[in-house]
Amino acid sequence: MTVLSVEGLSKTFDVHVLDDTQVVGLDGVSFNVREGEFLAVVGESGSGKSSLLKCLYRTYDPTDGRVVYHGDDEVDLATCDDRTVMALRGTAIGYTSQFLNEIPRVPAVDVVARPLVEQGTPAETARGRARELLQALSVPAELWDAYPATFSGGERQRVNLAQALAPDPDLLLLDEPTSALDPETRREAIDLLETALGQGTTVIGVFHDTDVVAAVADRVVVLDEGRIQAVLPIEEFDGEVVR
Repeated sequence: MTVLSVEGLSKTFDVHVLDDTQVVGLDGVSFNVREGEFLAVVGESGSGKSSLLKCLYRTYDPTDGRVVYHGDDEVDLATCDDRTVMALRGTAIGYTSQFLNEIPRVPAVDVVARPLVEQGTPAETARGRARELLQALSVPAELWDAYPATFSGGERQRVNLAQALAPDPDLLLLDEPTSALDPETRREAIDLLETALGQGTTVIGVFHDTDVVAAVADRVVVLDEGRIQAVLPIEEFDGEVVR
């Protein structure tokens, strides 16, 4: 079953400081993602990887094309109204980047629990799930009630990933979620992603780490200057374009 169909997706940016010069971020990108699949997106810096995820999540409004989410009803994420986008974000589609942006003075356990509480999960049940994820990612217990603003980059990234995994989204978009992790913690993150896949979550993830791509991806989308150069099964991916 296809979960997401991307058809001719394009994004152009107007750079006002350069006399409204138009910069192409994505140019006619098309691919499908199957249920329970892990699709890795790779390419050199500036190839359009993050722009792609932001268009899928509708942080950016696409300039052209379709992004059809096949949930209970088919929804074109490229053109649907903001209310529909926000509803899907709350129930079906998750997103995380390598940077954690949270309200100051909120403990890490509540940062992770927040998406569950917003879905109606009792607060203590949500915190219990948050503690399980923080423990699985080796966030020290003494930090669970501390503020993430005081954490190291790797600790903040682990909180960010735990928050994305907590509500068990149907579709999870990951933008370099393991870039600041050491090898041992990266392995723990991979284990959690594999568990999520086994429970039916579909993942589209941008990664620079070849080992992570090889460990979890089913297929790889190779981007270059905003265009798809190849869509490869993981067995045919040599890792040379990951930068």
